[in-house]
Amino acid sequence: MRLGGRSFNCRCAIGCRQTQRAIAVARQLGNRIVSALTASPGFLSAAIPRHIFPPLFNRYAAADGHHFGVHVDNAVRGDRLTGLQIRTDLSVTLFLSEPNEYDGGELVIEDFYGSHEIKLPAGALVLYPASSLHLVTPVTRGRRVASFFWLQSMIRDAHARSLIYDLDTSIQVLVTKLGHDDSEVIRLTGIYHNLIRYWAEV
Repeated sequence: MRLGGRSFNCRCAIGCRQTQRAIAVARQLGNRIVSALTASPGFLSAAIPRHIFPPLFNRYAAADGHHFGVHVDNAVRGDRLTGLQIRTDLSVTLFLSEPNEYDGGELVIEDFYGSHEIKLPAGALVLYPASSLHLVTPVTRGRRVASFFWLQSMIRDAHARSLIYDLDTSIQVLVTKLGHDDSEVIRLTGIYHNLIRYWAEV
């Protein structure tokens, strides 16, 4: 096709519009995911996020033999649309397919205690250090749909972040037993915030 003396590939133009629509839909869905996560006390306690990378989506199909080999995620990720750059402290995989909808497709994460195969119900997620070796096994039946992304925590050190999470979890248990006004609960809550104040990068 020629318009104004210039040549255009119709199929390319249609493909570009479809890609733009897909990106817009992915961003809308990603925003919904981020909104839900930032309203989750458990997620905030475990991650203490400073920046969350816009969620991405993938579909692994048995017909195509999809899988992802063992790797470590990039230390820094940049988003071309927003200009956001983050240090990837934590990786997130949100499962969007039910386990009975596909075979294979397990997320395998390696740590000091060995390998862990993870295959969760739709709507459940796993949060793990981005420095971990991990892979996705081949999908042998059906389709595995997931969202994946990264975040930069206010607490860079994984050990410190784990200690703060354990402390917060214990405080919440004590609150249910003793109430917010208990003197020891108040003291431990103060320690929790002072540790974040000591370690946080904001």
